[in-house]
Amino acid sequence: MTQIAPPPREVSPDDLAARKRPAGPAVRTLVSPLALASAKGRAVYWTVFTGVVLAFVLAFLFPVYWMVTGAMKSPDELVQTPPTLFPKSFSLGAYTDSWELMDLPTHLWNTVVQASGAWILQLVFCTAAAYALSKLKPAFGKVILGGILATLMVPAQALVVPKYLTVADLPLIHTSLLNDPLGIWLPAVANAFNLYLLKRFFDQIPRDVLEAAEIDGAGKLRTLWSILLPMSRPVLGVVSIFALVAVWQDFLWPLMVFSDTDKQPISVALVQLSQNISLSVLIAAMVIASIPMVLMFLVFQRHIIAGISAGSTKG
Repeated sequence: MTQIAPPPREVSPDDLAARKRPAGPAVRTLVSPLALASAKGRAVYWTVFTGVVLAFVLAFLFPVYWMVTGAMKSPDELVQTPPTLFPKSFSLGAYTDSWELMDLPTHLWNTVVQASGAWILQLVFCTAAAYALSKLKPAFGKVILGGILATLMVPAQALVVPKYLTVADLPLIHTSLLNDPLGIWLPAVANAFNLYLLKRFFDQIPRDVLEAAEIDGAGKLRTLWSILLPMSRPVLGVVSIFALVAVWQDFLWPLMVFSDTDKQPISVALVQLSQNISLSVLIAAMVIASIPMVLMFLVFQRHIIAGISAGSTKG
């Protein structure tokens, strides 16, 4: 029995437009493409977008501007009401006075030494521990990791007294680490968050990469040094930023460790030396103390963004 084929259906303009559209998931946006196609829609969109961006810029940068210009004002102008938006006379004398009177070079150098040591030790020990827990699979590894992560649930203030007693009289060797950079470095090594961040990144690296290195004759340490570390540059950059900023802005622990004024970091020295200093000089010292962290962010901002996004991708 012969079947008669149905007549071909006429192709409508909508079908032709649908065929020309690229295949892919539909993207939902706050503003429809149809609204942006009109001149009025584009004008409203760019007006709102520009206003929001300017509002955010003003909210974040105005405090910085107020701090920088506040150091250029006289003490009387700083406390007058209503405050002045621009200094009546721009003067950099407060910056030079703070540099000399508060001995900022010494305290900045102390902070650099303390932050650098804590950063290097964290990279060495946290990376080694994360590699062991992630790839070497030691006995009771999950129990050890659970115990390390449990320390994140303990408030940092609750650990201050035990840490101080430990640093004041180090067990077994009975040595005091007070007024010593080791009193900052050693407690900073025990950073559960950075260790977990590195472990999660190592977990995403395919096992095939390590097996290929083993076939080529690479040992465990050579695999870590030549394979994993070059692949981990983004997350190592993020861990470095966290380690440096944590030590740079810490106040309570350095205050307890360093009773010697000449060995105190900048965060403690600003408070200890601010008793007989004018307000404009103190603000100038705060501006100088914040410059290294701002420069570090501007230089390594790409690495920070890359490291944050690296933790969300699968290997």
